[in-house]
Amino acid sequence: MQKVMSVLSGNKVNIPPVWMMRQAGRHLPEYLRVRKTTNNFIDFCFNSQKATEVTLQPIDRYDMDAAILFADILLVPIALGRTVSFEKGIGPILDPLSVNDIRNFQINTDTLEPVYETVREVRKKLHNNKTLIGFCGGPWTVATYMLEGKGTPNKEKAKIFAYKNEEAINDLLDYLVHISSEYLIKQAEAGADVLQIFESWASDLSPYLFNKLIIEPTKKIIKHVRDAGITVPIIGFPKNCGLSIKEYVKSSGISAIAVSTEVPLDQIRSFIPRNMAIQGNLDPLALRIGGKTLKNQVQNILDKANGPHIFNLGHGVTPDVKIENIKAVISHIRTGEGNYV
Repeated sequence: MQKVMSVLSGNKVNIPPVWMMRQAGRHLPEYLRVRKTTNNFIDFCFNSQKATEVTLQPIDRYDMDAAILFADILLVPIALGRTVSFEKGIGPILDPLSVNDIRNFQINTDTLEPVYETVREVRKKLHNNKTLIGFCGGPWTVATYMLEGKGTPNKEKAKIFAYKNEEAINDLLDYLVHISSEYLIKQAEAGADVLQIFESWASDLSPYLFNKLIIEPTKKIIKHVRDAGITVPIIGFPKNCGLSIKEYVKSSGISAIAVSTEVPLDQIRSFIPRNMAIQGNLDPLALRIGGKTLKNQVQNILDKANGPHIFNLGHGVTPDVKIENIKAVISHIRTGEGNYV
């Protein structure tokens, strides 16, 4: 059995499996070479041949235990007829939604077909002992970009919209639940072994909004996926959500919980199901710093995981991370020794 799948089945293993969010990305020279051959980031994501190649690059270089589909959470708004672009130094740019826009989405889920082709191609080329992870963005996280028009520090505009436009936010989330569910179902049908829901903007929400914007849409997605006969594990990642993580684990229907950097691993075990796998929570900053700082942080996580655990970061690999640092982490996990510099 694949190591990741074994852990997600509730097994504690002596050497935890490892993969890293954003492991296919700008810290790799081979990724940058492929990126230069594309017109823009959206075209890159929808080019199955190139997306397959970069999905597999971290497997080839690091022998990660899992590959995660190379795509982006903001492909879903494109299926709702919205225009998405990425500007260097700024990030994603969208036309901010109005209430009227939500009533008049032009839905075309066929737009996402190239992603499923990428999944099929990766699964064909990936060794059977490696796990392929598909994903979507959580409905609220995707909604924040659609409402704000770009990434913002506190998502205040989106939160005000959610408070003041109850019918419209419900409609928007329902659209996103519907398309995200189909997106995950088709990824699983194409060969994804595991699915992950990235709720990257789960922080700084009142309990009322957390339940309405995070837990309820997640529950609906998971129900749709299960009703379609998809049985693969689903990892939930409500980033930086504080104590709300307890209710999320209890009520969302996830199979495993991915945790961000601030979560004490030894404490979270006390309020999740006994054999539920935890994924995370190495500080990405420590991965950038390297040396003794990184070594100590890795060992601390290994000491405190205390149960089924998939080694990962609290968020993603940043472009300035050194390849040698990632290799040292993997060696430390698998052999007890890492060449930290």
